[in-house]
Amino acid sequence: MKARLERSLEERRQQLEQTTVARAQLDLTMPARDQWRGARHPVTQVIEEIEGIFRGLGFTIALGPEAETEWYNFTALNFPPDHPALDAHDTLYLGDNVMLRTHTSPVQIRTMQGNKPPIRILSPGNCYRRDFFDASHAPMFAQIEGLAVDDGITFVDLKATLTHFANRLFGKTKTRFRPSFFPFTEPSAEMDVECQLCHGSGCPGCKGTGWMEILGSGMVHPSVLEAAGIESERYSGWAFGMGPARIAMLRYDIPDIRLLYDSDVRLLDQLAR
Repeated sequence: MKARLERSLEERRQQLEQTTVARAQLDLTMPARDQWRGARHPVTQVIEEIEGIFRGLGFTIALGPEAETEWYNFTALNFPPDHPALDAHDTLYLGDNVMLRTHTSPVQIRTMQGNKPPIRILSPGNCYRRDFFDASHAPMFAQIEGLAVDDGITFVDLKATLTHFANRLFGKTKTRFRPSFFPFTEPSAEMDVECQLCHGSGCPGCKGTGWMEILGSGMVHPSVLEAAGIESERYSGWAFGMGPARIAMLRYDIPDIRLLYDSDVRLLDQLAR
């Protein structure tokens, strides 16, 4: 084998020496061109990290269709028939009673229909809304939601779990919960973490508040449990939802969400790992 390699190298060397054009144009000392290699998208990195944290807490991954019926997307989640989200100027309808899902919450309904408590799932996926494509909104975006249903679950479990999650994702950090409203949870709360840019002192990124909202959460409304076939008198649960793109913007100090969808390899190469 060594002899064959040496003969091949010698033959090639003689060929190059016999070609005056090759001698003039070929620089054998020039280093090879650096080849760009693909990598996971920043939003994908965040989703995989979130999944890893919740897998460690006993959650499994659940997926569902991106084209949903009105019942799964709205009615089963306690949206009233006159809610603005059902209007065509907010939701992308594919036909009568069929739409592109506006959140991954229908996966929660499908999971509760097919499984008995205890339930602990994480549902990542793409969602679609008729939003303008600006610095903080996109018509198609990734979302990841969590659901836990069991006997005796309280808001204490929700707060403890999400605080642990925030400390794992951002490192030791401060968190706070603010009252809010969602049709499918009661009580409901927005969760904030200490601004990762100014560490609570106030900056343009957090609008001077020192806090950044990362998710919405709450105790699952009894009507949602009943719609999915779960006894609300016996079981309770909590749920949350967040946008991984917002987390990626916070982590990598990205000022405009459109940068994540422009497919500019110069930006993605800086964030790839």
